Amino acid sequence: MGSRRGLKKLGRALGRGSAFLLIFIALLIVLLPEKRAETAARTVVRVWNVDTFEGGRGSRTSFLQGVARRLQGEGAYYLVTSYTLEGALTAFSEGEAPDVLSFGIGLSAFAERLLPLPLRFAGGELGGTTLAYPWCMGGYYLFSLNGFEGEGRTALSVGGENLTSLAARLEGIAGEETESVAAYTGFLSGKYRYLLGTQRDICRFQARGVEAEIKPLTKYNDLFMYIGILSAEKREASLAFLEELLSPQVQERLSDIGMRPFEAEAEYTVSVFSSAEALAEMARAARSGEDVEKYLKSI
Repeated sequence: MGSRRGLKKLGRALGRGSAFLLIFIALLIVLLPEKRAETAARTVVRVWNVDTFEGGRGSRTSFLQGVARRLQGEGAYYLVTSYTLEGALTAFSEGEAPDVLSFGIGLSAFAERLLPLPLRFAGGELGGTTLAYPWCMGGYYLFSLNGFEGEGRTALSVGGENLTSLAARLEGIAGEETESVAAYTGFLSGKYRYLLGTQRDICRFQARGVEAEIKPLTKYNDLFMYIGILSAEKREASLAFLEELLSPQVQERLSDIGMRPFEAEAEYTVSVFSSAEALAEMARAARSGEDVEKYLKSI
């Protein structure tokens, strides 16, 4: 008798459970297509970051990924990927291209695909139209451990595609072009009295607790990371990324990666769209003491 009552209770419980299960399945059938449709409707914006010169500290790609996270839920998904200069050029030659490009000098091949921007900066102009705009910058500096009076050898720190020799030429500084880390360690060891370096060296000194005297160089700067848009189809979502990247809330955090918001502090720069051949010619002219004015753009 007890067994029959137990079976009836179990049957009723299973019946209620089955009803709940059926309702749950029905909800899934209704909601999942809507969720899939919502996901499919979101625009996927591909952002490539190509570092062509040394940064300060940390990762500029990770910084851009943080910007992408700030925009989640705004109708687009931003996929930020890091490329080397060679990797980006190879991918581009094979028909691949991002929707948004973060880059420095050395990627002139992308100029043909970049769209006009509602901004103005001489270094990012081509044919009078701005195709790229700086989202962060570094700078050139002269460092000393013993003051700036006195003779001594100078290391010109070289790292990436930037033209340290051009900065030295315009400042009237003679020195030896030396790979970045070797220049830094040679300066600390006393091999060089002076170091013409960048924001990367400031971060190195801070990490090591070194108190170096610093003189900002203001004649020339090419240490800009630019942002540009290549996709007309995704222009609106791409502009939303650019606007967020240039917003005060994001710009004030650039010190986290040892970089600074863009300011027109230097007198000159070069076009970010300068070809590899043109860059090599500029460096050669700077080293030989020839006129370099024809290569420069006033900031």
